[in-house]
Amino acid sequence: MADDHEMVREGIRALLRHNKDICIVGEADTGHEVLELLDHQKADLVLMDINMPGLNGIKATEAVKKSYPDVKVLALSMHNDDAHIISMLEAGASGYILKASNKEILNKAIEQVSSNKTFFPPEVAQTVLQRHLKQKNASSSQAALTPREKEVLYWIAEGLTNSEIAEKLFISKRTADAHRRNLLEKLNAKNTAGLVRYAVEHGFTKP
Repeated sequence: MADDHEMVREGIRALLRHNKDICIVGEADTGHEVLELLDHQKADLVLMDINMPGLNGIKATEAVKKSYPDVKVLALSMHNDDAHIISMLEAGASGYILKASNKEILNKAIEQVSSNKTFFPPEVAQTVLQRHLKQKNASSSQAALTPREKEVLYWIAEGLTNSEIAEKLFISKRTADAHRRNLLEKLNAKNTAGLVRYAVEHGFTKP
């Protein structure tokens, strides 16, 4: 159990006290202490906080999975945002629960992750799903752009007018106008600012 707050660890101990299938074999204040404990103490699962001093939970999870691949990691955090969730999953965590979770969720999460399954409470699963759908829609929109439209989008993001884009790409101004209209429609953007924002968010580089 890794968390830099004694009160949190004490609360977790209380929630797990009556579960005869769970034995807390060690506690750590930092990510470094987690690794030191695993060097001499066998464990099946690490309940890992994210925000710890020194080596945080994300880096500690990466280190645990590298040195002890059979040890499962269950993330424990107050954060329910996609950045923290995805970072822990990419580091190797098999589940993610919030510190506000009740006894039933905590016990179920530990049981499932220990059994080589994953666990995400509904609110965490919803956050992950929304990110996935956002990325999928963005990828679909970008894939639907023609090579010429991608060129036009780049130069729009660079601040060029339609006349300047036409001159740059050796096309007529009417054609440049048409490409801009198509981009607005395909990317569901209301104006040029929306096109620029899309270009910046999706890393369009010079063609």
